[in-house]
Parts: sequence; C-alpha cells; structure tokens
Amino acid sequence: MRLGVLDIGSNTVHLLLVDAHPGARPVPFASHKRPLSLVAFLDADGNITEEGQQELIGFVREAWRFAGLHRAEDMLAFCTSAIREAGNGRAVLDRVKAEANVTLQELTGPEEAGMTLVAVRRWYGWGSGTVLDLDIGGGSFEMAMGHDEQPDLAVSVPLGAGRLTRQWLPEDPPSVKSIKDLHAYIRDTMTPAVAEFAALGRPDMVVGTSKTFRSLARIAGAAPSAAGPYVRRELHRTDLSLWARRLAAMPVSDRVNLPGVSAVRAPQLLAGAMVAEAAMEMFRIETLQICPWALREGLILKRFDHLLFDSDAPVSPVGTMLVQKAVEPAPAVEAVGSQ
Repeated sequence: MRLGVLDIGSNTVHLLLVDAHPGARPVPFASHKRPLSLVAFLDADGNITEEGQQELIGFVREAWRFAGLHRAEDMLAFCTSAIREAGNGRAVLDRVKAEANVTLQELTGPEEAGMTLVAVRRWYGWGSGTVLDLDIGGGSFEMAMGHDEQPDLAVSVPLGAGRLTRQWLPEDPPSVKSIKDLHAYIRDTMTPAVAEFAALGRPDMVVGTSKTFRSLARIAGAAPSAAGPYVRRELHRTDLSLWARRLAAMPVSDRVNLPGVSAVRAPQLLAGAMVAEAAMEMFRIETLQICPWALREGLILKRFDHLLFDSDAPVSPVGTMLVQKAVEPAPAVEAVGSQ
C-alpha cells in the first residue's frame, strides 16, 4: 500500500509517500516539500495573513496532485503548532478544506509527543525499557516518557527553536544579554515539566528526535545521513555545551557551512542548542540517542496498526486517525519545490 503523509509544520510543509503494509516498516517512496515558515506570515494579532494562507493552500493542492500522480491509496494530513496557535487557525483549516479538498487534522502538543514516542518505541523495541523522548520543533518542544508504547506523561511547552529565535535572538550574531535572557526563560518555562517527569523516576533510555537534534549531533561528530539510518548516533552533553558556546559567537553565514545544517535551519540552530542543553542539564542526561523516526513515522505506524483490524473506518490521531480516502489529483497546478 502507498500512503501519503502531509505534514504542515512550523518550518516546512512536507508530503512523504511511503510503501508499507501492516507489520512491515514504512519505506519512503517519494517526497515533496517546501521551506514554508507559516509563523513568518503572522500579523500583529497572531493571525496567518492572506499571503500565508495562499502559500499554504497552493502547497496543499500541489501535495494532493503529487500524491495522486504517484498512485497514493490513502493520505494522512496533519498540522502542528504553527496553525494550532494562530488566532485564525480554525478558519485557515476550514479554508484549506474548501479550496484544496484536504482536511488537516490539528494535533495537540501532547498528541505530537505521544505519537513520536510510538515511533521511538517501534525503532528501539521493548528491550529499551522506559524511554524519555525529547523533540524540538519550530514552534514547540515536546517531551514524552513511558514504559509502554503509549506515554505515561506527554508534555508540550512553547520552546520551539524558530519561535525562540524570532522572539529572543533578533541580532546576528546575538548579544550576550539576549542569550542570557533566553537562557533564563528556557529554564523557567521548562522547570514545571521537568518536575512532573521527576515523579516517574529515571528512564532507561533517553532519545532525541527531530531535525534539530539530528543537526546538533551531526556538528558534534555523529555520522552523516548518507551513512544510513542504522548507524548508531549519540549526542553527549559535553559536546553540546561546547557547540552551544560556539554557535553563540557565529553569524548565520558561518553556521550554514557546518555539516548537516541547512540554510533554513541555520538561523534557529543556536536556540535549538540552548533548549537541548537546558533539557539535558535539567533531566541530568549525559548522553542521548538520536532516533531517525519521529512524528510522521508514528502516525504511519498507527495507521497500519489500524488496518490490521479494520481497513475501512477512519481513525483520529490518538489511536485513531483522520484519513483522506480515494486520493485523486487536485486541479492542475504547477509543481513547485523539491520532489
């Protein structure tokens, strides 16, 4: 079966097509994405502007057409904090449905955290014991912990790397005062969540998911993506602390030359490093594992689980998932972006 997963994130909008069946790992078939940062289209009242909505609708139409042309049989479509927190987010979702014929499922922060933990558990297996997963997105930072596949605790806080860069680090390179103020804000925001997790005891394994953690591990010496997903990759707190200081002194033009750092991610890498460093310090983590699977894979795996029992009924993000049935090409538009 070929399944499309349409991910409307804070930094990019991405359609991934995978081939899989119940009980098998999903194998990527094709990808279509664009570095569309919806939060850059927010007005003074926190609403997504007309220009931003047009960009979003245009991409969703492209994605729908791309899925149809490549014979996708099913599609999962979801959005995260960029639309969830916009003042007109619900109206934007309604407009996407009306003009692009796609229903975007709005995931809550805890749902994001929980579905990412599903992917981590499937990757490492039951032998990994109790797992704590940390995921730094563009708009929010998710944490989830559990000894089973479903989390015992899942928390989301507004510490996304893109959000913090816009709000706290306007200079390039940032001032010492900006970094100091952001450091205090991160710790203050994270403290209540860390206290909640402390009540669960120590995890057996700590995992970092998301592009931010992969980029940080790469600049700290982890194997490149070309080495494949099965190479063990780790991030050590001592290395991260060193690189956080280096990034603070680097302009964005220098960060783009670091291994594994794209032009889109370079501006927010310092904020991501500061969140990761604070989390490792506050959770008393010396080393974490880098998992190649995250939210998208969690959603895919849960969808195929559902097919084992009922191939017709649509399901929601937490154990059930909204499904776009009978994918057909959208009205003809020119494909834009990488494929």
